[in-house]
Amino acid sequence: MVMKYLAILGRQPKISLAELESLFDTVEPISENLATFESGNSPNINRLGSVLKIGEKIESSPLEFLSGVAKGKVTFGISDYSRGANAYKTNGEALKLKKILVRHGIKARVLQNKTAALSTATSHHNQIGEKDGHFELIKYGKTWWNVIGVQNITSYAKRDQARPARDAKVGMLPPKLAQILINLCGDLPKNSVLLDPFCGTGVVLQEAMLLGYIPYGTDLSERMIEYSKKNLDWLATEKNLTNQSTYAKMELCVGDAMDFDWSKDIDAVACETYLGSPMSKPPVEIKLKEEKQGCSAIILGFLKNLAKQVKTDTPVVIAVPAWLRPDKSYSRLNMLDEIDKLGYNLIRFKNVSQRDLIYHRDGQVVAREIIVLRKK
Repeated sequence: MVMKYLAILGRQPKISLAELESLFDTVEPISENLATFESGNSPNINRLGSVLKIGEKIESSPLEFLSGVAKGKVTFGISDYSRGANAYKTNGEALKLKKILVRHGIKARVLQNKTAALSTATSHHNQIGEKDGHFELIKYGKTWWNVIGVQNITSYAKRDQARPARDAKVGMLPPKLAQILINLCGDLPKNSVLLDPFCGTGVVLQEAMLLGYIPYGTDLSERMIEYSKKNLDWLATEKNLTNQSTYAKMELCVGDAMDFDWSKDIDAVACETYLGSPMSKPPVEIKLKEEKQGCSAIILGFLKNLAKQVKTDTPVVIAVPAWLRPDKSYSRLNMLDEIDKLGYNLIRFKNVSQRDLIYHRDGQVVAREIIVLRKK
């Protein structure tokens, strides 16, 4: 049965909407940081890199819902995303609900709000959606939702920081972003071969393996291939995947993405391409021009080589550099006309445009523009 769910969008909500559209039906933004979507299966938040929480609609009142699931005791919090909501009102509503539950013989503990909505960290550390008797109710207008999944920030941090082979000099691709890039390829069948031709230390490949896809990685640097192998071996052991086909069939090779012949049939491509030189401040115009020329040559050379080797309709999702300017805007490569000539179609989303897909962090000079393509 198809059901409607609520998504709390991440700090870059346009990217969250694009990720949801790639995996689910009837995605509809209802506020700046909320969207609904439909699915025939209960959605797994652990596969969504940009969504903070997922909620299931409550058809009864919050009191009736909690009374029905409490089993003698309950820990709960309320997050109110309605216009005009604040922590004082939300905490007051939660405490009022607690008093009624206690009168009904149910032990109740309230998670206190510092803002109108509980933070993702608070919800995660209180095991909302995981531990029996722990609940978070989301209010939006007159509608209530029960949180069934919260972003596992602990797991993301471990996959990022505990990997045995890391190299800050080649950039630090966040596992969340790697997951987003893969998900923008669509809901691929299990055991699909996912290629990262700029694999670096293997962040995209590790997320592909966790999602049930076969990692296929190449990189110009032999050292990066060694790092990817160490990291994938570590993750497979951590997650008990050493006997799974996703691990057993993985392949890593040294190769230049601009002329390499990939031996496997490729079902999807997701990667962070060459981002140019690391920068601590916005570049002057002449430096920016040089960086753009160097990055464009490598990226277009790769796409030209890839186009000869993948089937029609193969999804290709790439993160390319965009540079912060003194006026806080971003300067882009603007390669879409060239990409079209190379034999790719740009995917168009219902709720966002291609220009919305800039992934950046505060203070970061080189951001990533995400380009979502399909082979013609």
